[in-house]
Amino acid sequence: MCEFATVGRSFAFGGPPTLVAAFDAGRVTSDGGLPWLADADRVLGVCAALAACVPEWRGPRVRHSREDLVRQRVLQIACGYADRDDADALRGDPLFKHACGRLPASGPDLASQPTFSRLENAVDRHAVEALAGALVDLYVRARGRDGAPTSVVLDVDGTDDPAHGAQEGVGYHGYYRRYMYFPLLVFDGETDHLVTAVLRPGKIGGARFVVLVLRRVVARLRAAWPGVAVEVRADCGCAGPRLSAWCEATGVAYTLGLATNPVLARAAAPQLADAQARSAAQDGAKVRLVGETPYQAESWPHPRRVVFKTEVLEKGPNTRFVITTRTDAPAAVYDRYVARGEAENWVKDLKNALQADRLSDHAFWANAFRLLLHAAAYWLLDTVRRWLLRRGAPRMQFDTLRLRLIKIGGWVHERATRVDLHLASHHPGEPLWHLLASLPVTLVNNPG
Repeated sequence: MCEFATVGRSFAFGGPPTLVAAFDAGRVTSDGGLPWLADADRVLGVCAALAACVPEWRGPRVRHSREDLVRQRVLQIACGYADRDDADALRGDPLFKHACGRLPASGPDLASQPTFSRLENAVDRHAVEALAGALVDLYVRARGRDGAPTSVVLDVDGTDDPAHGAQEGVGYHGYYRRYMYFPLLVFDGETDHLVTAVLRPGKIGGARFVVLVLRRVVARLRAAWPGVAVEVRADCGCAGPRLSAWCEATGVAYTLGLATNPVLARAAAPQLADAQARSAAQDGAKVRLVGETPYQAESWPHPRRVVFKTEVLEKGPNTRFVITTRTDAPAAVYDRYVARGEAENWVKDLKNALQADRLSDHAFWANAFRLLLHAAAYWLLDTVRRWLLRRGAPRMQFDTLRLRLIKIGGWVHERATRVDLHLASHHPGEPLWHLLASLPVTLVNNPG
């Protein structure tokens, strides 16, 4: 039903009748799948947990609670609206209002862009540390719902986040050849869960703050699950002597990438020559061999086990080194290290589908908060994806999941005792709705 006047546009497609389009449909939403994201938040409690860490910056008379603000912002990010400015239009969206606990028609509108600017700038370093810790606690609850795990593998990775002007903490990074932030992400290498996300300045090495972050994460894991075995995996960019020394001192296993040097190259040379000879004998076929050697750098207190892969490819030889405390066979160790590359797909979900590289605030801690808001949106979409996987649906990237399940046009009708959501009758994502609706309540309440 039209409630306001708007300019229309006529389209002629080669014959009558002419199509006339206008933004005048009233209580219609373009995100009909939003209730599933709101249900995921109900189960996880992620928005409430983050809101509890945000200091109150307003006076006694407020229109929107901190929890409502965080939930609105996280849901908007999960639906693909990364910019705060989008809130000016979405604050009246009937389904966003309902997801935030308001009546879709008669309830007051949600918050606008200026309110979110003040929200993001209300945090400081201590609040951001608490927010990052709340994300770890969320992971602990989700991973432990089926019982305490006996072992956990933490995959650590850094990623580039291009600058948006002269922002606090932005710096030029020689490896990426751009001005940027340098976020540090920690995933569970066995369950794919996002454990936490920490914003770092752009002009630092990849190994900076890794031990600091892992020290706090591992302390929380051990407090929740006494006796749990923890292993860290990271490439040579995030690894370094301090990380391996800390792991050994605290009883944490590790499998870490190691940069090559002349000593290591000489140790791998006989195996590389063998691989090249085998490849030549097989008309240039790909050959991969894996070996090991004890190695002690000048700064190391003792020798460590180094596993090396020598591979002959069509484009040339490829040699890689891994330092580890594991006792598996060399090939098994290296394959386990390679498995950490799966985390790159999870980083893509966070950066591409959820636009976590849109950290455009000026203040560093405001941007650190924004990164965690995007991480919360990751948890919502990932939880819905896990629900679908339990019903046999294929694993989808977040942008595909959003397109097929969330981006559904619908008309919202507020009644006296209920709210009706009438979805588009010809949307290809309808089967996914039926899959989710068929989940038992006990499974829906378990996000793991």
